Amino acid sequence: MNIKKGDTVIVISGADRGKTGVVQLVHPKLEKVVVEGVNVHKKHVKPSQSVPEGSLKDIYVPIHVSNVALLDPKTGRPTRVHHKVVKGKKIRVADSGASLDDK
Repeated sequence: MNIKKGDTVIVISGADRGKTGVVQLVHPKLEKVVVEGVNVHKKHVKPSQSVPEGSLKDIYVPIHVSNVALLDPKTGRPTRVHHKVVKGKKIRVADSGASLDDK
């Protein structure tokens, strides 16, 4: 999985298509990510002693990693990445020839 916590991504399919946000949580085994401000659902909280009137709570629901793409920091467009070894360290590099906007 090429997406890590803290990356800025854009949603490329689904109801929230076109929204951007920062990855808050990654579930590699499920291949899902939680993105800030994307796929927000309401949860009803029952009344209790601590919250006597009850409330509505916003929860971020994970979306599949195939529905998001990394944003290129230079161009601000969705892009794919490839890995490169620089000074013995493996880094991610935005693929300049593979922009997802061209499709």
